[in-house]
Amino acid sequence: MEHRHLTAPEIAALEQNGCRSTDWDKVLVAWGDRDYSCHLCDAKFTGDVRLGVFDKEFILPGGVPCHSGIRHAHLHNTRVGDNCLIRKVGEYIANYHIGNDCLVDNIDIMAVEGKTTFGNGTEVSVLNETGGREVVITEQLGAQTAYIMALYRHRKDLHERLCEIARRYAERQASETGAIGNRVSIRNCGTLIDLRIGDCATLEGARRMRNGSICSNADDPVTVGSGVVAEDFIICSGASVEINVMLNRCFVGQATKLGHGYSASDSLFFSNCQGENGEACAIFAGPFTVTHHKSTLLIAGMYSFMNAGSGSNQSNHMYKLGPIHQGILERGAKTASDSYILWPSRVGAFSLVMGRHVTHSDTSNLPFSYLIEKNNTTYLVPGVNLRSVGTIRDAQKWPKRDARKDPKRLDQINYNLLSPYTIQKMFKGRKTLLNLKYASGELSDVYSFHSTKITNSALCKGIGFYETGIKKFLGNSLIKRLEDLPAGASDAEIQALLRPTTEAGHGDWVDMSGLIVPKTEVDALLDRIESGEITEQETINEEFARMHRMYYTWEWSWAYDKIIEFFDIDPAAMTAAQAADIVNQWKEAVIGLDRLVYEDAKKEFNLASMTGFGADGSRIEKKLDFEQVRGDFESNPFVTAVLDHIEKKTALGDDLLRRLGF
Repeated sequence: MEHRHLTAPEIAALEQNGCRSTDWDKVLVAWGDRDYSCHLCDAKFTGDVRLGVFDKEFILPGGVPCHSGIRHAHLHNTRVGDNCLIRKVGEYIANYHIGNDCLVDNIDIMAVEGKTTFGNGTEVSVLNETGGREVVITEQLGAQTAYIMALYRHRKDLHERLCEIARRYAERQASETGAIGNRVSIRNCGTLIDLRIGDCATLEGARRMRNGSICSNADDPVTVGSGVVAEDFIICSGASVEINVMLNRCFVGQATKLGHGYSASDSLFFSNCQGENGEACAIFAGPFTVTHHKSTLLIAGMYSFMNAGSGSNQSNHMYKLGPIHQGILERGAKTASDSYILWPSRVGAFSLVMGRHVTHSDTSNLPFSYLIEKNNTTYLVPGVNLRSVGTIRDAQKWPKRDARKDPKRLDQINYNLLSPYTIQKMFKGRKTLLNLKYASGELSDVYSFHSTKITNSALCKGIGFYETGIKKFLGNSLIKRLEDLPAGASDAEIQALLRPTTEAGHGDWVDMSGLIVPKTEVDALLDRIESGEITEQETINEEFARMHRMYYTWEWSWAYDKIIEFFDIDPAAMTAAQAADIVNQWKEAVIGLDRLVYEDAKKEFNLASMTGFGADGSRIEKKLDFEQVRGDFESNPFVTAVLDHIEKKTALGDDLLRRLGF
């Protein structure tokens, strides 16, 4: 509806209601022939003001009805959409466009103080709090772009291009007027300066927020709760930041939840992270980084799919040059309670860290391991986490816990436990362990590796664990490739199905904070950015999404090469008998690992685990009390899932063996 000037009777009615303006000619309304002046009371208007209609009634908490309108508020250079309720503004609202159906109730001040980019273009000193790995944040930033920006500093021109793309986007967002979307609720808040807030956001009790974007939308609203203090930030769709959280120069990714007094500075949190009670400084928290405990400090580290135990912390001061050291816990790594790591260090994927570690170890090529401190020495138990029930449970829960509802996803996430990334590490780990065994002799009690110790027993078992993992992955890939093989097919038909359909996928793979992809494909994209062919962040995000979709096609190219290397069988000349042999080894590996997981789960139901149950009763009552709370072992959902997995995988292997004629 067109805006018009107020009529003389409307102005008189407004003034009768205690409203005033320095110039009523600058107050325009979209009221048509109706007069809504009765819904304005004790309102002051300065500068250019535009008002919509007031037809809606709000129902406040407790079921209290309150009609839309403007009461006890000062609006300066502000445009208000239809059916908004604005009341009890302590100072003023200045330089804002407010959408339709918004509630602004009991706030101190909401203003844009000058030209601002609403947090876009903020430099976050991630990993090294003294600078050197800054990431320029924007509303379009994904985990993969941030990964490149932080870690590929050796490509100077590339980094400058990425920063230029981010800053150019930030400049396009610059404005002297803030925007509040439709159906936004802002209640009981303090100081809100230089904010842009998307549709359907809820701000309830935020204390102080300055220079930020809250990228809420109808598909995935954002919630900001009581006591929040935030400056120089981006909060993405679906995120929740509540209960005394403090943020300074931070990016909060989609569906991330921060609460209960969490404090973070110069940190990036990507999709589905959770942070409560503790503290973060200069961290790169990839998808599903979780920390819940008051005494936990994460500092100068890169993580993803990580769970920090209570009292976990790291140090980035090693000598006297300040906090310049950094570390990496690769995907799926965990820290036990009271663990400590002195950076620089690098922990392999899906490993568990227990105790205090000060020797700067690098176990990146020995995934699925335990790092255990004993007498100030780091002992490494390679591969043992492959049989852990906790590892399997984690792999199953992450996809189910992806809370993103926004159809436009910024981060690409691959949930596979076994992938070319982790299996290439197993190949290297197996070779490392075999070389240690050869160099130091089979009878050595302890082997030394990168400031860690490995016992003879752990080394021998580690070789076996890695071989089992390799067989499981390569067998999975082969069976998937032959799923359409007809019964009685010839060797030529088998070979035709196994032929790769793409040249991509060979060589090393990387885990770019959730995206598992061939390094050659990443390098090709980076070359296009570096050359200036790609100039927009949205295009970069689309390219990473395309890579994610190509995962299984490229995975087979990699597995094809590794079948040659590991089994010494060329898929281009593979016979039915050779395929059957791989399938049989795969069955043995899968069922063997599942049996180990089954036995590991069984430990959760032994008598020691029942300590504390049946507090005043006999052993029988203890068992009954335990079963009422935890259930019995055989009916446990995870246990039944393991048994079902054994049955299904056995049937899958037997079916292919039948079609192969064996």
